[in-house]
Amino acid sequence: MGQRERDRLKVLHEVQQGHLLQHQAAGQLGMSERGFRKLLKRFRERGDGGVIHGLRGRALSRRIPAGKARRVVKLVTREYADFGPTLASEYLEREHGLKLSRESVRQLLMRAGSWKVKPRKLKQVHTWRQRRSCRGELLQWDTSIHAWLEERGPAKMYLIAGIDNATNALFARFVESDSAEHHRRVLWEYGERHGRPQAIYTDKAGLFQPTLAPGWKTEASGPKTETQLGRAFRELGMEWIAAHSPQAKGRVERCFGTLQNRLVKALRKAQVSTLAEANQYLEQRFLPEWQNKFTVAAASSVDAHRPLGTLQLASILSFAEPRRVANDFTIAWEGRRWQIPRQQACVGLRGSSIRVEQRLDGAMVACLDGIHCTLHRCEPCPAPQTEKLPRPARRFVPPPGHSRWMLGFTVRRDTNMESPNSAQLRSPSGLPPPG
Repeated sequence: MGQRERDRLKVLHEVQQGHLLQHQAAGQLGMSERGFRKLLKRFRERGDGGVIHGLRGRALSRRIPAGKARRVVKLVTREYADFGPTLASEYLEREHGLKLSRESVRQLLMRAGSWKVKPRKLKQVHTWRQRRSCRGELLQWDTSIHAWLEERGPAKMYLIAGIDNATNALFARFVESDSAEHHRRVLWEYGERHGRPQAIYTDKAGLFQPTLAPGWKTEASGPKTETQLGRAFRELGMEWIAAHSPQAKGRVERCFGTLQNRLVKALRKAQVSTLAEANQYLEQRFLPEWQNKFTVAAASSVDAHRPLGTLQLASILSFAEPRRVANDFTIAWEGRRWQIPRQQACVGLRGSSIRVEQRLDGAMVACLDGIHCTLHRCEPCPAPQTEKLPRPARRFVPPPGHSRWMLGFTVRRDTNMESPNSAQLRSPSGLPPPG
């Protein structure tokens, strides 16, 4: 008898002795008056055993028959000794017609000692971090690849999104590919609208962190140790934080889960079928609804976004690399030559290394001592059109073994040279004796 039954038994004795009324006892036990009267009737008929449930100690009606249980254990031990419960249950049903659940097979094997319970190990616990206190203090940035338009559009589209850590404010755009160029375009639009966040939180994709040799990781930031986006973050004054796992940037991951559920259905209802229409719907309809429904108030009302000021986004968000100036004041870029304007040519420029930028609009710009000048492509001079003279006809050259230069030529044999007497008159040196 458990503690609950003992408590009920004490109250029943109080009622039996007249110390409590039935409605008072029902209130103490948390029962209805009708239920208490039934319990009191069983108590008066069976005594103290009336408080114990009638099914206690009885065999289950849905239990596995003992003969079937012994057969299952015997089959598994003999034929499927190295099988787990799941695979063993599948083979028992398919090969022997014994339909049992995985858990039933597992319990039978555990009781028979054929399956040992492995203690469950506690995996790494990812604790929740407190939100940043100000809007614009941290921006989580990532890309989601999904069939956003289902069968109405491309089979795969890319959504670049940034979600504010403090308020859940969302900024997103559909793009054609997950490339550094499209990330720079979306970042440009975000910067013009909101400003520069204090820090940006991304994964360790090759867009943000290059694969480096062990020795390079200790060097200062430069072309070897940062990508074009990493350079842009540094020049914008934004701290770049790399997430070591998807759970570390769980806010943007959960955001994509919500978007893949809500945004897909919203695009379907709006009959959106192109990327341009999807961005228009995202900007005009979905994002305002998101801000009203899912954003929260930050702990501080201060906006941590910083204005762009004198920063030139066209220069910072370009593809920039150093190039060496040739003696003719040109630089090489993707197999072509580009000319520095004559007005910017100065002493010492030849052979020096300058920064060359390929802007998002396709323009080529060189940075010379803080001055940006547009480069012009050097068009190769067309080759002179010379009139081709007719070549003389090639003389006939017979194939090997068919030359006719020996025709009419004969060799006469000297019989004296081959006689034995002439051989005896020769000197040891091979020359004929003097006459």
